[in-house]
Amino acid sequence: MSQEHDASLKKGGEHSKGEHLVEEIKHIEEELEHTLGKEYEHTAVPMSARRSMFSVSMVWMGFPMIITGAMTGSLLVLGMGFTSALWAMLIGNLIMFGYVGLLGLLGTKKGFNFALLASIVFGRKGYALASGLLSTLLLGWFAVQTGIAGSLISSAYHINYVVMTIIAGLLFIGITFIGVRGLHWIGIISAPLFVVLGLWVVIDASSKTTFDAIMSYHGNDPANLLPFGVGLTMVIALFVDAGTVTPDFNRWAKDKKSSLVATFSAFPFANMIAMLVGGIMTAALAVPNANPFGQDNMFGYMMATGSGVLMVIAFIFLLANLGSVCSHCLYNASTGWSRILGSEMRLMAVVLGAIGILIAATNVWAFFIQWLSLLGIIVPPIGAIIIIDQYLKRPNSQVDADWRPLAFIAWAAGSVVAFIVEKVFPGLSTAISSALVGGLVYWILMSTAAKKSVVA
Repeated sequence: MSQEHDASLKKGGEHSKGEHLVEEIKHIEEELEHTLGKEYEHTAVPMSARRSMFSVSMVWMGFPMIITGAMTGSLLVLGMGFTSALWAMLIGNLIMFGYVGLLGLLGTKKGFNFALLASIVFGRKGYALASGLLSTLLLGWFAVQTGIAGSLISSAYHINYVVMTIIAGLLFIGITFIGVRGLHWIGIISAPLFVVLGLWVVIDASSKTTFDAIMSYHGNDPANLLPFGVGLTMVIALFVDAGTVTPDFNRWAKDKKSSLVATFSAFPFANMIAMLVGGIMTAALAVPNANPFGQDNMFGYMMATGSGVLMVIAFIFLLANLGSVCSHCLYNASTGWSRILGSEMRLMAVVLGAIGILIAATNVWAFFIQWLSLLGIIVPPIGAIIIIDQYLKRPNSQVDADWRPLAFIAWAAGSVVAFIVEKVFPGLSTAISSALVGGLVYWILMSTAAKKSVVA
C-alpha cells in the first residue's frame, strides 16, 4: 500500500512539474507577444494592429533590393545583352506588380495571411499542400541566400565557409524572431545602404566607359544569347514564391492605397534598382567570362576597389542586405508552417532556421539557376488560381470544403504545361505560361461546374 502511495505521489509530482512547465512556456509566449507584438498566425490581423503605409513599404522595399537581385541583373546582361535585359527587367517587374498587387489587396481586405487565404481556395485541409509547398520553397530560398552570404564573406575575408554560414544564419534567425517589426527595421537599414553603395558602384564603374558602350553591350557570348522568355522567367521567378505569399505582409496594411504603394515599393521600384545596379556594372566593365557568384558583383567590386573603411562597410552591408531577404523568407516559411502545425511563428523560425542553416552548409546556393527554373514552373499557377477565384468567381466566399479538387487540377495543368514549355519551347517564359494556363483552366472548370449546377 505504501509503495502504491509513493508511486501515486511521484506520478502526481511529475504531473505537477509538467503543468508547471506548460504554464512557464505560456508565460514566456505571453511576454514575447507583449514585448515583440502578436503575429496573428491563425486569425485575421485586426485594424487596430495594422501598420502605417511607411512601415509596410519598408518591409517590402527591404526584400528585393538585395545583392542577389544585382547578381540576377548581371546574369541577364551577360546572357542577353544590355538592351534586351533591360526590357526583360522592366516587363517582368510590371508583371510582378500586377500579380503581387492583386494578391496583396486580398490580404489587406481580409487581414489574412497566405495560409488562411489559401484555405478558402484549396480547402481547409487542401491548403496545407499549397501553403506547405511554398513555405518549404521559401525555406530553401533562405538556405540559398544564407549560403551566398557565407560564400561571399568566406572568399573575401578568408573565413571558413561553414562557420560564416552558421554565424550569418543565426543572425538572420534573430531578425525573423522579432517578427514583422524586425522586417521593418532591417528594411530601414538595408534599403538606404543598398541605394548609396549601389549608386557609388554604378557611377564608378560607368566612369571607365561611355553610355553608348553600356547600351550597346551584347553580352558575354553574343552568338548564343539567352532567349527573352528565359530572361523574363528569371526576373519573375526571383520573387514569385514570396510574391505569391504576399498576404503575409500586406495583411498589415490599413487600406488598399497602402497595400498598393507597399507593393510598388518592391515591384518595380526596389527590384528594378537592384537588377540595374548589377546590369549596368556588368555592361560597363565588360569582363570576359564574368562570374556574378564569384567576385564579379557589387560586393566584389567594393572589396577590389575600395579602401579599408569601404571594406568594413561592405561587410556590414552584405550581412544587412542578405539578412533582409533571408529574414523575410524565413518569416514567410515560419508563418505558413505555424498555421499548418498549429504552432507559433517564432518557434517555427528557430526550428526551420536551424534546418535552413544545415542545408546552406551543403553549398545549395550553387543551384541558383535551377532553383529559379523550378519556381517558375510550380509557383505561378497557385497565385493565378487564387486571383481568378477571389476576384472573378467567388469574391466573398468562405472556407466551405476540406478539399477543392478543381483548384488542384488547374494547378497541375499549369505546371505540366510550363514543364513542356521549358523542354519544347525554351524561348518562351515558363512562369507566364504556368500562370496563364493555371488561371485559365481554373476559370473554365469553375464556369463548367456552375453551368452543371444550374442545369441540375
